[in-house]
Amino acid sequence: MSEPGQKTSPDYGSLVRFLVEPFLESSTSLSLDCERAHANSRVWIRLAFDGEDKGRVFGRGGRNIQAIRTVIQGVAKIAGESVYLDIYDESGGTSRREAPSGSRSQGRKGSPRRLPLPKPNSKPRS
Repeated sequence: MSEPGQKTSPDYGSLVRFLVEPFLESSTSLSLDCERAHANSRVWIRLAFDGEDKGRVFGRGGRNIQAIRTVIQGVAKIAGESVYLDIYDESGGTSRREAPSGSRSQGRKGSPRRLPLPKPNSKPRS
């Protein structure tokens, strides 16, 4: 039990394992590493899993991984920390790096969505 007023840091490893394992074919394929730096205010989380599981973990359009990222960032914000999430493929290379919590991306990726223009008024003039 922690003393009153003493700040405790969340267990990011257990949280990420809890969020990612349901998407994996085998939970033994998950490799997870958490590293703290700068007086424990920054946390790097590194994930690796089998390539077959990548589609399920990322989800359609990246929705699953974005939801996982949102949960982790919410917990980090409450704790006053920044979290970085690196996901590695089975060959050891980084496949995606998530932005730190509290930062905003520079807009949406891809082309902007075009809205239809209003139809011109077709009434004849008098």
